[in-house]
Amino acid sequence: MTVITVKPHENICPEGATIEVEPGISICDALLSNGIEIEHACEKSCACTTCHVYVREGFDSLEESSEDEDDYLDKAWGLDMDSRLSCQAIVADEPLTIEIPRYTINMVSENH
Repeated sequence: MTVITVKPHENICPEGATIEVEPGISICDALLSNGIEIEHACEKSCACTTCHVYVREGFDSLEESSEDEDDYLDKAWGLDMDSRLSCQAIVADEPLTIEIPRYTINMVSENH
């Protein structure tokens, strides 16, 4: 099992969270399956940026991002060197610390 620590986010995860997941799952699916309702407007098809996260620890354990992911990340609010689309970042064996950005470019919440 891999431990993912989610830093507090005012609306999505106010207390923060520590979850354990099997390697091989996307960060987005890991969060959703543990009750952390991160936006994913394109249904995890790498066609938007609403599931954008910062991988504050463990970034190097993730496979490199694809060209498609990089193209979408360029459009994400608050892009930085630790940014990934959580629907594309697959959890490996190393613990991760995730921060969910304060905003997305999505004008309306999809409420999945």
